[in-house]
Amino acid sequence: MKKGQDVLIDSITKGLLEGNRRDLAKGITLIESSAAKHYQLGQELLKQISPHSGNSIRIGITGVPGAGKSTFIEAFGEILCSSGHKVAVLAIDPTSTITGGSILGDKTRMETLSRNPQAFVRPSPTAGTLGGVHRKTRETIALCEAAGYDVILIETVGVGQSEVIVRGMVDFFMLLAITGAGDELQGMKKGIIELADAIVVNKADGKNKSVAEKTKREFNQILHFLQPATKGWQTKAYTCSSLKNEGLVELWELISAFQQKMKESGVFQERRQTQSKEWLHSLIKDRLLTSFFSQENIKKQLPLFEKDVMNGEITASQAMEKLFYLFSDN
Repeated sequence: MKKGQDVLIDSITKGLLEGNRRDLAKGITLIESSAAKHYQLGQELLKQISPHSGNSIRIGITGVPGAGKSTFIEAFGEILCSSGHKVAVLAIDPTSTITGGSILGDKTRMETLSRNPQAFVRPSPTAGTLGGVHRKTRETIALCEAAGYDVILIETVGVGQSEVIVRGMVDFFMLLAITGAGDELQGMKKGIIELADAIVVNKADGKNKSVAEKTKREFNQILHFLQPATKGWQTKAYTCSSLKNEGLVELWELISAFQQKMKESGVFQERRQTQSKEWLHSLIKDRLLTSFFSQENIKKQLPLFEKDVMNGEITASQAMEKLFYLFSDN
């Protein structure tokens, strides 16, 4: 790197380690950039902050649309901040496959938490690829931890494949549900429920409270027959009201108990190690894809092969073999 770039990275690193939110935002912007010139800078930043990362509890939060994820996160985050914790919220935002733009509206939906000096809210675009979620979110987690955030909340876009990826980068995975377990189960796969360390029936207040309790019991009956998401931990359903701040302190106590029990059993460290290995594999795949499509002879030949495949002059498999021959030959 050039001298000026060294000074930039050193400056961002210093500010980030001191907990400066502006430098943290600069660092995240750097690693999220798809520009080739920023890649090396981002990697150098990660190298410098690496010894200071890893000291947090990482919590994934998902749920069907209408479950009140943002309202829950804001209320939950405020309670944690008032208890002395530093909370980072990473909201994975879907990128339009048509326009390439993102909604990125989580700061407007978490106005109070965004203004809290103990919190950091960052909506991150997926850039159209789930691999982008994995690499950039993992690296953003590391930066937030180095900046002193001891609770990382990762909100996913909804129930789908991204949940499986986020499960692979967090310690505790929470599924937010709403009343009516029967209807709820219609909209989610059994596999998603099996990812959860806790199912939380939100909006348990007013006239909805008794229905929420009934939904909790229905979920617990179902969970009794499912494989636990974490070895040595029984997944159960709970209720809360983000509006009334009811059940949120108890949820944090539950997560704290989970963390302590998993650390004592060795499962916590084992999961972190497995996730690091999966991160390595993801980075290898990401680098291979980038190298493949950025190679000059591939960029020249790919449109020709695409045309031949579309015209039926060659099979997709044959085209792939020829392209990889060109790639490996180079």
